[in-house]
This record gives sequence, C-alpha cells and structure tokens, in this order.
Amino acid sequence: MPKSRTRRPTQGPQPAKPSKSARPVLPIRPETPAQPDQPVQWDPSVPTVLFIHNGAPGRFTHIAKALLAHGWCGALINGPTGTDIEGLDNRRFAFRLPEVRPSFRPVQRVEQALLMGRGAAQAAEKLKAEGFAPDLIIGHPGWGEMLYLNEVFRGVPQIQLGEYYYHSEGADSNFDPEFPARQLDSRIMVVAQNAHFALSYVEARAIVVPTPFQASRIPACFQTKVQVILEGIETGTIARTPPEALKLADGTTFDGSFPFISFANRRFEPLRGAHVFMRMLPRFQELAPTAHVLMIGADDPGTYGLPPPGGGTWLQTLLKELDGKLDMSRIHILPPLPHQQLHRVFSNTAAHVYLTYPFVLSWSLLEAMACEAVVVGSDTAPVRDAIRHGENGLLVDFFDGEVMARQLAEVCQEPARFEHLRAPARATVIEYYDRATICDPAWMKLIGEVSGIAVD
Repeated sequence: MPKSRTRRPTQGPQPAKPSKSARPVLPIRPETPAQPDQPVQWDPSVPTVLFIHNGAPGRFTHIAKALLAHGWCGALINGPTGTDIEGLDNRRFAFRLPEVRPSFRPVQRVEQALLMGRGAAQAAEKLKAEGFAPDLIIGHPGWGEMLYLNEVFRGVPQIQLGEYYYHSEGADSNFDPEFPARQLDSRIMVVAQNAHFALSYVEARAIVVPTPFQASRIPACFQTKVQVILEGIETGTIARTPPEALKLADGTTFDGSFPFISFANRRFEPLRGAHVFMRMLPRFQELAPTAHVLMIGADDPGTYGLPPPGGGTWLQTLLKELDGKLDMSRIHILPPLPHQQLHRVFSNTAAHVYLTYPFVLSWSLLEAMACEAVVVGSDTAPVRDAIRHGENGLLVDFFDGEVMARQLAEVCQEPARFEHLRAPARATVIEYYDRATICDPAWMKLIGEVSGIAVD
C-alpha cells in the first residue's frame, strides 16, 4: 500500500501555498524565461514529477497526461532538439564536447554521456533554485542524462526506462553472420555502451522495460528493480479500417484488384531486416506475379547498426546490388507516413512483414496487429513476445528468404486460409498492450508504489 504523502522542504524561501488542488501558477514555461524576481511558483502541497529525456517526448507524453489528469504537476528537462510536452514546465539542457576527443572510441561515448549528465544536472539545479522539489523522477538514461540527478535531488525516487542493455553475444551483436563483430575491440565497443546505463540504474527504484526479451537483457544485479510495462497502443483509435482504395503519388491505386505486402520501419537497415527482405523480393515476385510491394521508411544514412561498406544508404546499396533482378513497377518506396495513413496500409495489406534482430521491439508491429494485419514476422526473441505462430500471426526464419517468399506468396494467393489470424492479432494487443486498460493503469500503480503517493 502506498504510504501517506509527506512533502520534503525545499531550500530557500517558500512560496505562498494556494489551495491543495491548485496547479503551479505557471505550469507551462512562458515564452520568455522567468526573471529572478518572478520565478515559477510551485505549490508544495501538489504532487510533483520531473521527467528527463534527451529526445523527449519519447514514451512520456501519455504518462505526463495521465498524471496531470490525476492532479499532479511537473517539469521536463529535455535535450537540445527534443519536443516539449504540453502541461509541463519545459526546460532544456546544454552540453559541449571538447575540441580534443579521446582516441579510444569507447571512451568518447562515455565522455559524451558524462558531459550530457552534467548538463542535465545543471538544468535540474536551476529548477531547484526556483523552489521545484519533485516527489518522483521519471527518465530515460540512454544518453547519460540521469547520471547525477541524485546529486541535485537527493533521495528522490527514480523510475528509469530500460530500453536496451547491450551484449556482445546472444542479441543483436553477432546475430547476423554477414556483419560479424568478433574482434576484441568490436566487442568492447558494444559493451562499453552500457557504462552509463549501469551507473544510472544504481539510483533507480524501478527500471521499466517494454517486453520480456528486453527485460532479460538487464543484468542480474538489477533484476529485482525490473518491471515490464509497454508504452501501450491506443486500440480505441488504432483499428482496422474498412477496405478502401489507396492511391499513391505515382498514380498506382491499390483497389483490391491485386494483393500487396507492406514493410515499414523508421529507416531501411539490416538490423530491421531490410537486406533480407529486399534480397527475398525477386523470388517473391516470381511466385506472386501480380503482387505489389509497399516499402515505407526513411532513406537516410543513420542506422542502429553498421553503415553500408561503400557509403551512402542501405536502400541505395541494396537497390544497386539487385539492379536488374527486381520488377520496380511493382515496388513502391515511400517516406515515413503519418500514423493514420500507415494504419490504412496495415488495414488493407495482404501481409505486413516485420523483421528484426534480437533488439528493441518496434511499435509498428503492435499497431499492425491492432489493425488486424496478417503479420509475417521474424522468428526472433522480441517478435516471439507478441506473435504465436499460426495463432495470431506467422513466424519465419530471419535469414531464410526462400521460406519467407513462399509464405508471403501463399498469403497473397490464398488470403482466406489466413483470415483466422486477423482477429486474434488485435485481441492480443487489447489483452496485453492496450494503453487505457493495461499500460496506463500499470504505470500509475508503479508510480504510486515508488513515490508513496497513491494515484487514484
């Protein structure tokens, strides 16, 4: 049971107390920064939360919205390029890398995290000087921004996101034989990415991870802090739409007269199976001569994994490799789409393909399932957390392009055989990942337990 709430005193003179239900006089940061004689006024009787994330909003929008609806107030310390969250006092931290960097690459990463942590702590000190005293800190430690918060807000409980903890074996690294990382320096580079995670997790009361697989990556010494809570899918608005014609800018109209498969990621790269998918396409086009392919994602050089050996982007590299082997009149490559348009694609596709190394699970998979798409996914750890083969989707070997092509051709040519997978896919999302009924209540329960303030 959450204990009764007690408020820690803040340093310096205290502002006058409004009614207990009042919010801060300035809950949203003004366009012009507050002057020293006009600080933001915080009501010490109102539960207060501090969010911190280098690239907000991330997963925090719905958590902040829920807490504000429960009478909390709060602030966000954001990175230089993040997006504000409405209803919070939005601040930004700054940091500067030195002109001379360490020659050993893993040290560069650690140095950047330490400096980013100092910048975030300095922003937190400014908030504290204005009378801000949080009851709870919720943040993402991914870039080092949570390293020193306990030095500013001593003893304030922290909930940290545990998105991914890197391993040189058994996960994304060394999963793909095409891109081995067997040399010692390569392995050091992988595990060195965890240095600031481990330092941050020491201060966490709870570490929230989205899936069981991602939870299993967290070291044993932190496992007692781990809670599996997904961000959640808004199944009330993300659902299958009625069949409709989809017209592309190139004039192609998907009107149901021919099947199409979809493949969507933030960007095209091997970690999300772009190389396997595209090399499979010649065989798929042979087996399904009327089917089209809709690829959605960014054609940019940024990747989670390795860049292409010859420079440029992975899409450019793969198109060059497959030149002359693909019928490009049946392949349509689109930039990232607004969510509503993407949901229309998921609702009308014959099959949605989702491939990934053992890594972070993408929201697009669960949104496709919520739209009752027939998902053909890779038989890898994070996908198996959501899909049960033959029950709510189909799983194929990540590397077996022949099996993948045959499976996709069957779905395109005999759709009635796979219709039974659609409703269970959505039911899975509603039962385990619905934001309103599953994920938000789990977050509010955890916040109450960690902060000692019941969230009713």
